[in-house]
Amino acid sequence: MSHKIAVSIINFRTADLTIQAVQSVRDDLTGIDAEIIVVDNLSGDGSAERIEDWITQQNDPRLSLVLSDKNTGFSGGHNQGFAASDAEFLLVLNSDAIVRPGFFKALLETAETNPKAGLIAPRLEGEDGVAQTSCFRFHTPQSELIRSAKTGFISRLLRRYDVPLAPEPDPSQIEWASFACILLRTEMIRDIGPMDEGYFLYFEDSEYCLRARRAGWHIAYAPNAVAVHFRGGSGPVKALAKAGKRLPRYFYSSRSRFFYQAHGKIGLWSANLCWYVGRALAGLRALVGKPTPPMVEQEYRDIWINAFNPLGPRRAPGDSE
Repeated sequence: MSHKIAVSIINFRTADLTIQAVQSVRDDLTGIDAEIIVVDNLSGDGSAERIEDWITQQNDPRLSLVLSDKNTGFSGGHNQGFAASDAEFLLVLNSDAIVRPGFFKALLETAETNPKAGLIAPRLEGEDGVAQTSCFRFHTPQSELIRSAKTGFISRLLRRYDVPLAPEPDPSQIEWASFACILLRTEMIRDIGPMDEGYFLYFEDSEYCLRARRAGWHIAYAPNAVAVHFRGGSGPVKALAKAGKRLPRYFYSSRSRFFYQAHGKIGLWSANLCWYVGRALAGLRALVGKPTPPMVEQEYRDIWINAFNPLGPRRAPGDSE
């Protein structure tokens, strides 16, 4: 029997966060025909067993656990969640997120009133209730110049290419939205296929939204559906970038794959060249007595990971190359 909605949550060594996410979902699903699918991405640290024991104790038929035989990354994990359900809608939810009361009612109302929307993005906020940036424009070569220059006049000059939208976005400007929490229409999934498992982490949400747009689907925004995202709880990249530390190879592999799929090989190489131009412009700040914005360690070389073979290996931990 198909359900109205299925919720897919990936666990990878975040048992406490995962259980917290599941409990928030259960609390808000009263009166809604739903199922909750937790996919363990071969955590290997005992967290899958903890979650399995917790699910058994709940005696809730809506709960199920899928044990992956390998770490398939974000796309692969949620694809297993997709495959385990035939619900009308599927909510992708990070383990480091919870939903606020009234979330599902508001989200489903937006979905029902926007039948051409294949993706419905909720409002994401921090624990303090402040809205997070969760809706975006697509990455382009121009946006790479903005990102590497980190210089006000460049950002102003190219503002229509800046990737982040305002925390309270104009829905007409949304090109992709964060998959930390997003509702997908199963009809769209059947139309465009599952998520691209060539991505391990990062940029898979951009690619999926791009593929949906190319197939004629659009994104609706549901500001009354609120989820709290504890950023950094399920992945290390943002913390590393903030500290200026070298990012994992899979981040740059995903970056190359997306630029190639969105803009072709010329677009990918143009993005890298624009990155260098941006760094050169950042260096010119010294001429007017301003400090040069810091760069993530080794990024000048890592942006070329998979640049010559953008659909090549994911560079994920444990993958053979």
